[in-house]
Amino acid sequence: MNVFNAVFPAPEQAMDFFGGPENGPFVMVNLLKFKPKAEYDDGSDAHLTGAEAYARYGDAVRALVENIGGKVRYSGEVTGLLLGEVEELWDMVALAEYPSLAAFRAMALSPEMAAIEHHRRAGLAGQLNIRTRPDESV
Repeated sequence: MNVFNAVFPAPEQAMDFFGGPENGPFVMVNLLKFKPKAEYDDGSDAHLTGAEAYARYGDAVRALVENIGGKVRYSGEVTGLLLGEVEELWDMVALAEYPSLAAFRAMALSPEMAAIEHHRRAGLAGQLNIRTRPDESV
């Protein structure tokens, strides 16, 4: 299995994702890798780590998720690997629940998201976003 960390999806990948079936609530698994130092386009806040820059985004995006009826279910630092092998571990895992694909899309394209996106870009070296459907039998 090859893993490619990215900060933004390719246009075709985004179209496939948002063009997928609307099948209710889902949880997005976010595997995050941070830059050693924040890299803001204007050169500001160079004293911050990538994790600190991303934390600014994380604090603001939590409110956006809650405003569309979602919830950040978990976030935590990756501290080890029990099974398998990867060249490099992710730094953090976050789980966010969304009420629908349409709600997620509206949030992702909102002016409020655009206003905080620079913190995400400044802090992230890459990530994987994995959409999951809740298991109804649990």
